Amino acid sequence: MLTTTWATERNTSEPTSVAAAVLPIVAMIFAGYLVIGIAMPVLPLHVHQGLGFGTFVVGLVAGSQFGASLVSRFTAGHQADRRGAKRVVVIGLLAAGLAGLLYLLSLRFTGVPAVSLGILLLGRAVLGGAESFMIAGALNWGLALAGPNNTGKVMSWVGTAMYVAYAVGAPAGSALYAGHGFTAVAVATTLIPLATLLLVLPLSPVAPSAHAHPAVAKVLRAVWLPGLGLALSSVGFGAITTFTVLLFAQCGWDQAWLAVTSVSVTFILGRLVFGHLPDRIGGPKVALVCVLIEAAGQALIWLSPSAVLVFVGAGLAGIGYSLVYPSFGIEAVRRSPPENRGLAMGAYTACLDLALGIASPVLGLIASGGNLNTVFLAGTLTVLCAGFVAARLLGTTHRSTEGNTR
Repeated sequence: MLTTTWATERNTSEPTSVAAAVLPIVAMIFAGYLVIGIAMPVLPLHVHQGLGFGTFVVGLVAGSQFGASLVSRFTAGHQADRRGAKRVVVIGLLAAGLAGLLYLLSLRFTGVPAVSLGILLLGRAVLGGAESFMIAGALNWGLALAGPNNTGKVMSWVGTAMYVAYAVGAPAGSALYAGHGFTAVAVATTLIPLATLLLVLPLSPVAPSAHAHPAVAKVLRAVWLPGLGLALSSVGFGAITTFTVLLFAQCGWDQAWLAVTSVSVTFILGRLVFGHLPDRIGGPKVALVCVLIEAAGQALIWLSPSAVLVFVGAGLAGIGYSLVYPSFGIEAVRRSPPENRGLAMGAYTACLDLALGIASPVLGLIASGGNLNTVFLAGTLTVLCAGFVAARLLGTTHRSTEGNTR
């Protein structure tokens, strides 16, 4: 059923190669996620230094986007199955532009920090919903074009586009903030998604599934274990993107944005060099190795006495985290009904949102004691727990394979 459904879609819409088919989707994801990357290194500074709130509120603002993404994942995934991926992507881009307008509105109330914070939180929530629709549409679109044998590749390419956007967005956001304040970041957040619509609107859509129905319970049973592995391993990424900037400020180090760029660049290299491995040798095997590497990077940041070693630790964590999403994701897709792949991807990615939405404020509470290094100790221990999930998936995959050969 999986092969038949996807093959039909490929025959009607795939051009000369998988890469050529998916390239416009990858470009759209890059542009859409650039607005998130731009805000990453400056949002904690704006909330902490500009509005005067503590680290818990910094974590709350960062986590609010992921909380909103969590709430909207199932809706976005189901709409991609039923209404078509292109429509869902367009909705996501329009919502991202609206988030930028809310950022701008929040700046009119900086004299009343609580009001400004409330509007900023609303903007983050809208951006979280926008991200859900963009990624659900892009993954559904890409998987329909590429077919089941390229699941890992599509997820790797889409993820690579996200982290290229983060890598480019971090220094760009820092430069905008240094030169023109948070206003420039808000304007960029408004304009970039609207410009991206010019890329998306001319593209040919893929037909939605005629058999799609919201089999939520079945999908949740299929994806919960791979999703748990993704959630645990993503806590370390959230620690780096949210609290590294504050660690640098506390220690008096310069170029904090370089840590975010470091994790993004090594993530991209990992995807480009090793992105074929989950499809070739199996998701659970790759996931197990990757989470151990990521945990080592987190531990290095925790113990680091200098900025240079933080950069190295962030880079190591980026390499480890690079294949986590497609490695666990292959198992999520394999276990799910083919007509519900959009819903499955929404449920699977929601596990990441749940982890970051909860972990960001919790890590903020840990950091409120004054020692930001302990955030990365917590990240190390949490990422290591994902290794047990990968080992469990590896065992069940082996048993399933042995059963099929008998």
